[in-house]
Amino acid sequence: MTPFAELAAPAGWRTVDLLSDLHLQAGEPATFEAWRGYMETTPADAIFILGDLFEVWIGDDAAALPGFEAQCAEVLRSTAQRRPVFFMHGNRDFLLGPTFAAACGISLLADPTVLELHGERWLLSHGDELCLEDHEYLQFRVQVRSPDWQQAFLARPLEERRALARSMRAHSEDRKRSPDMVWADVDPDAAREWLHRADARTLIHGHTHRPAEHDLGDGLRRIVLSDWDMAAHPPRAQLLCLSVAGAQRVDLR
Repeated sequence: MTPFAELAAPAGWRTVDLLSDLHLQAGEPATFEAWRGYMETTPADAIFILGDLFEVWIGDDAAALPGFEAQCAEVLRSTAQRRPVFFMHGNRDFLLGPTFAAACGISLLADPTVLELHGERWLLSHGDELCLEDHEYLQFRVQVRSPDWQQAFLARPLEERRALARSMRAHSEDRKRSPDMVWADVDPDAAREWLHRADARTLIHGHTHRPAEHDLGDGLRRIVLSDWDMAAHPPRAQLLCLSVAGAQRVDLR
């Protein structure tokens, strides 16, 4: 069985911020501004973005043109010049590639990754792979994570990719509104199995948009990150800060 990736925090790191599911898009400027303000002012020694930073990512070449993707790239680039920024793919931005990461100075993380910090092993994941009851999505995930599918998609013209992304998002929204829709959650047995493999006690993930802490028994737990939505009532903009004191939620509203 392939071991999970590991990252040992440098001795000088005191605090680490974790966030996910911002779903940044041009049509939601308040959330983008909240994120930009956070990135410019956080005192954290490192930032970990655990997937779905973007509502959709259609290819790194989109950021080479003036527009929303280029604005996001500039925020990431500016922040990465001051502190390490790590990015893990989500189910919306799995096409974000090494070209964009290198241009912004951010580091790509495998899903999952064990972070060693202050003598604790934290297992980090986006979380979608553990939602075992979401059969339709998991089949889609296998398809779109294959190199052949990604190569074929990225070979299409940019505007065609934008149209296909809009179509996929519309299908996703229709599925959410279906009366037969069952909102899958992380499978507890699968989470425990991952934690045992990682020799870790805490799994931290996003994806489900259900911020909470779950006791998995035997001293194991999983912490679910909040999504961000500054247009919601009340607005949401929350991160998880890891320090020598443990894990603490921080509201930025």
